[in-house]
Amino acid sequence: MPAVAEPLARVVLIGGASGSGKSRIAERSGLPVLRLDDFYREGDDPALPRLETGEVDWDHPGSWHLDRAADALEQLARTGRTSAPVYDISRSATVGSRDVTLDGATLFVAEGVFVGEVVAEARRRGILADALCVHRSRWVTMGLRFARDLRERRKSPAFLVRRGMLLARREPVIVARLTDAGCRPVRVRAARRILARSAGRA
Repeated sequence: MPAVAEPLARVVLIGGASGSGKSRIAERSGLPVLRLDDFYREGDDPALPRLETGEVDWDHPGSWHLDRAADALEQLARTGRTSAPVYDISRSATVGSRDVTLDGATLFVAEGVFVGEVVAEARRRGILADALCVHRSRWVTMGLRFARDLRERRKSPAFLVRRGMLLARREPVIVARLTDAGCRPVRVRAARRILARSAGRA
């Protein structure tokens, strides 16, 4: 069997509950960023999981395309470029695409609420550098998440309140699952320091 060529770059995966600060940490890292939440399913996809209320459970891994996200990660790592969807959460729809390029970097970041689903796959494909789970007080996270979602008009205020309470209850389980999947639990400042050191070596 022929040896698999070394990738051009490897990925640092950043997971955590919605509102935990993943996106801001990734954006400030100075590294190329692939937003995994852009791989959500379309709002009319019959495969979307639903809550007992009948509303879509956007925090269930089934609401997201694991295979497409994993393929994009590998394509970026091995070719230096990938085309990623642009997803509008307020419309529950893909509204375009964007090119993500390494531009010579040997490390890049991928963040999203379903990072735990791709840790093992990224490791199997030989492109994983590290995996982090960002966490802080669930009540702080809830407040920041609600303010962000309201500001960006992601969903109706009533839906955001219900979802916020549900996620606050789920957050310890979310962190535990990410840890079990292979993510290192870290606080926000620690995650920033880790990426700053990594960016310096990239």
